Order: sequence, then structure tokens, then C-alpha cells
Amino acid sequence: MPLTVTEVRTKRDRRKYVDFPLSLYKGHPYYVPSLFSEEIEILDPAKNPSFDIAQAKSWLAKRDGKIVGRITGLYIPAYREIWGKDLARFGWVDFIDDDEVSEALFRTVEKWAKSLGAEGVTGPQGFTDLDPEGMLIEGFDEMGTLPMIYNYPYYPEHLQRLGYAKEIDWLEFEIKTPAEIPEKVKRVQGLVMKRNKLRMVEAKKSKDLMPYAKGLFHVLSESYKDLYGFVPLSEAQVENYIRQYIPFADPKFTKVVVNDDNEVVAFGVAMPSFSRALQRNRGKLFPFGWYHMLKAMKNPDGLDLYIVAVLPEYRASGVISVLLGSVTEACIEAGIKTAESSGELESNTQVQAMWRSYDHRQHKRRRCFIKELS
Repeated sequence: MPLTVTEVRTKRDRRKYVDFPLSLYKGHPYYVPSLFSEEIEILDPAKNPSFDIAQAKSWLAKRDGKIVGRITGLYIPAYREIWGKDLARFGWVDFIDDDEVSEALFRTVEKWAKSLGAEGVTGPQGFTDLDPEGMLIEGFDEMGTLPMIYNYPYYPEHLQRLGYAKEIDWLEFEIKTPAEIPEKVKRVQGLVMKRNKLRMVEAKKSKDLMPYAKGLFHVLSESYKDLYGFVPLSEAQVENYIRQYIPFADPKFTKVVVNDDNEVVAFGVAMPSFSRALQRNRGKLFPFGWYHMLKAMKNPDGLDLYIVAVLPEYRASGVISVLLGSVTEACIEAGIKTAESSGELESNTQVQAMWRSYDHRQHKRRRCFIKELS
């Protein structure tokens, strides 16, 4: 039976789409599944407000009735207005090691992108910077994490054969928790806060963070607006992210800095590593997957750093070192030995400089590819 590529149109198709990587990576020691319910919601036009400002279609490749690949195409009109390029995106791409399959998937996205007038295709990227992005090109023998994509080494090889080239890379770091924070460093951090009339929000429960939720996204937008590919979030997207994530934030590792007017000027979000828990529950919370997630939260053995954002006018104030110091103290108290950063643009040396004071190693690299469409 010949290879076919069909559009995902029904809820049943979408569930098969999200489930496909579980069979593709079955038994893989480093692959970490996404949260099934979260990925279903992201790709559902009825639930994700990103579909109000973007077009997206997903496809499944099948051979002999068996799914052998998947891909999503995205088109965000605002991207051209902001960056001066008319580009479509691809994301959520997975496929068996077969040239016919990968070519059929990408040709489908490229044809769709051309029909919309796009000049090129870039990815992997999602609707926003909070969606998974970047294809792993180094660190295949390192454990994956929930916020980042894991993929087989053959993926980038297929893309290169299909005419895709590097657009930009992200770096990831493993950081070891020190035994203690020197008193001198604590004093300096205290002076930074006093000099800039800042204070750390004392959150005991996730609901204590809710009054600052919109402020977090304002800081995120201002901090990220000049970074590669950033598109501002709509009000509906912000509300959706608040609903999705703030109730599940761990206040021990979510640090918020405010000024005299109680306005957010900087924040950092980290969570206990769910990598082993997700491998055990295969990304499913029900019926018993919650047990593994709760166990990971109560007895964390690692930490995933999701976001650090600072208003531009405070970047030179030293507040970022205060954020990291506060997270580090929480790690020491919780007995966490290592933390993993999320992707940091290779050109963002200011962010990478954060790790100079820590025992660290750059252990992963991921890439955003681009192909011009003739």
C-alpha cells in the first residue's frame, strides 16, 4: 500500500497524532513524553486561543494503515509585521527513519505554506515561545525534559537532505547546586534589592502568585520582544496560560521580584523534573499517572528551569543574580543536586553569563531550521 498523508480533522485523529511518539520512542531511555492532555489542548482549535491569530493544520503519514509520521504547519500573519519576513512554521514533527516519509510530510507543509503566500518555512516552532521549539542536534544521550523537545539523531539529517539549513541554535546547560551560598554573595544580593527598592514576593501557595500573573506576562513580553521570532501574546492567550500554568506553579521555585508599587520587574520559573515520572506514566495523568507526578514534586531529584525574565531597565541592576540565588537556596533546602536550563539563544551571551559562578556544562544544542520557498 502506498504512503498517504492525510489532514487531522477529528478528535480521534488528534488523539492518534499526539499518541504517535509513544510508539516511535517505545523503550527509549532518554525520550520524555509530553503531557498528553496539554498537547491535545494546544492542537485543538476549540480550546487554544492561538488559533484566533494563527492558521494551523496537522497531518499524519500512514503506510499499510500504520502511522509512520506526523507534522503541523503554522502561519502567524503578525510575524511578517514584526520581523519583515513572511514565514510559515512547522512543529510537532516526528517520523520513522524513512526518506519517503519525511519528504512527504515536509512537502505537504511547504505546499500549504506556498498557498498562503509564505516565502519560507522555519522550525520546529509552535504558536508562541512557550510551546516546544528547536530540534535537538547535540545531546542525544542526555535525558530529555518536559519543556524541551527530544528527537532521534536522524531527524536533522533528513532536514538537511530536504534543503533545510541552520537559522539559529539554542544552548542548554546542566548546573550543579552548590553546597551553600557564601554570606558575601547574600549580602551583595541584599544590597541589590535595597538599592533598587525591590522585594521578593513571599508565596506559600500557587494561589499567592495569581495577583501577579498578568505582571509576569508583561515582563515576559518586554524581556523577550527583541529575541528571535517572538510574537506578542494576545489577551486571550495570556488568560489561557494563566489558567493552565499558574495553579500548578511550585512557589518554592517560582520567584517574583516587585518594585515599590508592587509591580513585577523580574521573575524566574522552575519546576521539579518530571522526566522520570512522564516516562513511567507515558504522559498520561489518568487514571494513575498523577501519582508519579506528585511523587516527583514531593521528592525532587532534579530541577527544570523554564523561564527567567527581567524588564530591560533592570537588566543591569543585578536582580537576575538575586533570582538565581533565591532558586539556588530553594534547591539546597530541597536537596536538589542539579538543574537544567531551557534553551538559550546562542547569541544571548548575557543569559549564558549567569552560569559562570556555578559548576556547569553545556550538554545540549538544538536548532531552528529554515528553507526558502521558490
